[in-house]
Amino acid sequence: MGKTDRSVFTQHLGQNEALLPARHLNRTAGVDVHRRSATPALPAAGKDTRHCRHRRSWGPEEVVATHPRVACDDGAADHGRLVAPHTAGKPRERHRRHRPSPATGGPHSLMGCLRRIMAAALLALGLLACGGGTNSGAGPKDTVLVFARGSDSVGLDPALETDGESMKVCDNLYENLVTYAAGTTEVIPQLARSWDVGQDGRHWTFHLRTDVTFHDGTPFDAEAVLFSLGRQFFPDHPFHKPAAGTYSYWKDMGMDAVVADMSAVDDSTFVIELAEANAPFLSNLGMNFCAILSPTAVRRHGADYFKNPVGTGPFRFVEWRQDERIVLARNEQYWDRPADLDRLIFKYVQDPSVRYLELRSGAVHGMDNLSPEFIDAIRQDADLKLQTQPGMNVGYLAMNMERPPYDDVRVRRAVNHAVNKRSLVDNFYAGLAVPAINPIPPMMWSYHDGISGYEHDPRRARELLAEADLADGFDTELWVMTAPRPYMPQPGKIAQAIQADLAQVGIRARIVTLDWATYLDKVFDGQHGMCVLGWTGDNGDPDNFLYVLLDKTAAVKPAQNVAFYKSDVFHDLLVAARRSTDVAQRTRLYRRAQEIVHADAPWVPLVHATQTAAFRGDVKGFELHPTGSKWFRSVAFGP
Repeated sequence: MGKTDRSVFTQHLGQNEALLPARHLNRTAGVDVHRRSATPALPAAGKDTRHCRHRRSWGPEEVVATHPRVACDDGAADHGRLVAPHTAGKPRERHRRHRPSPATGGPHSLMGCLRRIMAAALLALGLLACGGGTNSGAGPKDTVLVFARGSDSVGLDPALETDGESMKVCDNLYENLVTYAAGTTEVIPQLARSWDVGQDGRHWTFHLRTDVTFHDGTPFDAEAVLFSLGRQFFPDHPFHKPAAGTYSYWKDMGMDAVVADMSAVDDSTFVIELAEANAPFLSNLGMNFCAILSPTAVRRHGADYFKNPVGTGPFRFVEWRQDERIVLARNEQYWDRPADLDRLIFKYVQDPSVRYLELRSGAVHGMDNLSPEFIDAIRQDADLKLQTQPGMNVGYLAMNMERPPYDDVRVRRAVNHAVNKRSLVDNFYAGLAVPAINPIPPMMWSYHDGISGYEHDPRRARELLAEADLADGFDTELWVMTAPRPYMPQPGKIAQAIQADLAQVGIRARIVTLDWATYLDKVFDGQHGMCVLGWTGDNGDPDNFLYVLLDKTAAVKPAQNVAFYKSDVFHDLLVAARRSTDVAQRTRLYRRAQEIVHADAPWVPLVHATQTAAFRGDVKGFELHPTGSKWFRSVAFGP
């Protein structure tokens, strides 16, 4: 999909002009959702007026001690166990993290490939004993699917986690008031049947389903919604300050400034009052951090809830063997059509070569984040099938503007001219990427195709460095992640190529690699000079890129804005775009914002990568989604 894809733009245009799909909107007589009035000013800075005036009770603050779970017990009230849990008291990691195994000698090394393949077969036999189903090729119907991935999850509390591997599992455990339609970011109902919105765009009333229960047998109702969202919003909520981690997505999406109040009117009616109209608000409610979870389970497990998840989704939690696998089972009481699979296993296989070999052998049935070196082999293998989709993502090189010499725009522009992005795409992506110019991908509405980008021009880079009194170059550090990501399949090799490009203009960069969790902790704390990171969009709105990654409010440590870019003009444009429900106006504002960030050059936007996944030929029903979500409810085995 290119930057002139009118179908995507038209679809999103229609959606945002009315702010939500008309077929799901209950309009009150006389309400015009296209013309919203101005709203009252926000509370004075420093004054926190948030409190819950309508709640019945948060419930007891005490939590029941966690009891050992039975791994193979399919009873609805028993949600499984975590084997080898997180160390008590250890700080929680943020963003896209995993805990890598040793590079050699461990279970994820190439030397361990055969052992892992045999272990997978033994695992399938073990699942048979637990009632899970049959393994591929062992019977007329396969009901256990094993999906290989390069990182383990950090945790399974959707409000605390921001890493993609945690969200893959959460996608199948939890549901939201709204979700996204297959293949698009159109907002559609999920746990909310419908919703009303007031004329000024501030008063939202959600009418909830009444036929839904959580995996623990407790009812889904408005109080559960109030609990799930309220713990992130109300300072007096007993779970507002998690024992480990923070509600970072709520903060980074600016929800505290957007939401004024929320209340449970009755069992099936939930109301959110906004401080002012906010165009991305409904789309934001479809993101993982707004998933609805069982209040009973949170009260029971307390700080250990992240490893004892209870939602309403098509699968329920069974077991987590850390750095090995997470096992889910079909939710037999699911309110919609139940999943076809009996069991779904997310298997941690760090080495991409091992993942590919296990897919070929049938030890696993699917994998994502493919190494480009295996793409052609998968295409030519009659037993496998490849799925691709333009990625709603960006991989970028951020320069820490709080550290000299990156506080000088001439240096930042010099770095942009030094990096050969076309060479990166050709050598490390097997053609499954495009060089990036802007922070948002070309498939997204409001993309500015009038910006030419910085040409690869080492001579111009050296001139700019000389103008900045750095004719002899300078020494710096280039930080890079160790784990492959959807936007960065070979991070180490890409870092080496960038290092070589920088050396040609006199910038002597020492590559720094740390384990993923430590790397991100230090990057979010601003300890880097330059760092390689990336982002996969959550909801199809430009706000989810520009505001979260580059606004000055996101530069507060621990920061998602790892360039620590702070532009008042850029910020004002983003805030104005958030307040407007006119897509044409929002497009103009976002295009101007892209011009400003291009001139200020806090990043080198590197690539927009194609999403990839591969499956055994008998796996049916899986579809890639623009948000990167991995939904398995409709996946089955068949001819």
